[in-house]
Amino acid sequence: MKRKSLKALALSMFCILVMCLFSGCSSRNDKKTIGLVLSTLDNPFFVSIKNGAETRAKELGYNLIVLNSENDPAKERSNVEDLIQVGVVALLINPTDSDAVSSSIKVANQKNVPVVTLDRKANEGKVAAHIASDNVAGGASAAEFALSKLKDKDKIKVVELQGTPGASATRDRGKGFDEDITKDSRVAIVSSQSADFDREKGLKVMENIIQAVPDFDVVFSQNDEMALGAAKALKTAKKDVVVIGFDGNLDAEDAILGGTMTATVAQQPEEIGAIGVDISKKIDNGEKIDKDIAASTKILTKDDLKNN
Repeated sequence: MKRKSLKALALSMFCILVMCLFSGCSSRNDKKTIGLVLSTLDNPFFVSIKNGAETRAKELGYNLIVLNSENDPAKERSNVEDLIQVGVVALLINPTDSDAVSSSIKVANQKNVPVVTLDRKANEGKVAAHIASDNVAGGASAAEFALSKLKDKDKIKVVELQGTPGASATRDRGKGFDEDITKDSRVAIVSSQSADFDREKGLKVMENIIQAVPDFDVVFSQNDEMALGAAKALKTAKKDVVVIGFDGNLDAEDAILGGTMTATVAQQPEEIGAIGVDISKKIDNGEKIDKDIAASTKILTKDDLKNN
């Protein structure tokens, strides 16, 4: 092995050792460990998944090691390999991409480490369970809300901001929204573009759409981060349209209360994280688990938030 490779391996194992010590998984601690690999911690939604998992792990008496893939499939695989070296009873993973994650899952499969996917599915590899909101139903509820807000219009022009191509959340949220809203003969989808679930990209894509297609009535964004970027572009352009996000994060709630967003399809990310730890415990105990586990969603508007 080359000297640089040995140095990189030593550094990686040192980092894992430090994480273990801070999370309480030293050799003197008989607590079992669960691994959680998240696609990014720049998105508040995934931070909420982490928080929910950490709270439930503490309640159930498990150590939890959380690693950030920084939206990089290569980093994701490295994280999985590191957690396998530490020794975990189960691996919770929120994929960077439904295709790219397959190689990471196969690494865990080879070592007989049970894998549970969160929010986004994996297209290949053996997965013990998948936990997510019902994204198809959530997309459909966004469509129904948009139609109810625009029930008096003769024609409805729709813009859709898509998430990362290849991600199951992108596919399922888009499917639910598109299939439901196009049942109404008044509707035309005038633009549908990817902004990779990113706020800054949502801003830039929305600016471009405003230039290319200045006349539209509703923006459906497949997550809140893109919706927040789009809302900023719309405010600058002084356009008053219905803006619907998806996730229910705190920034989106503030934007709804402030009037720059209309609604969001609220997921329960802390619940997803907590369920992940619950399922890990069942796997550890040899209990039977369901293959697909749904967390609830709901439409949040200004009135809902004021009444909470």
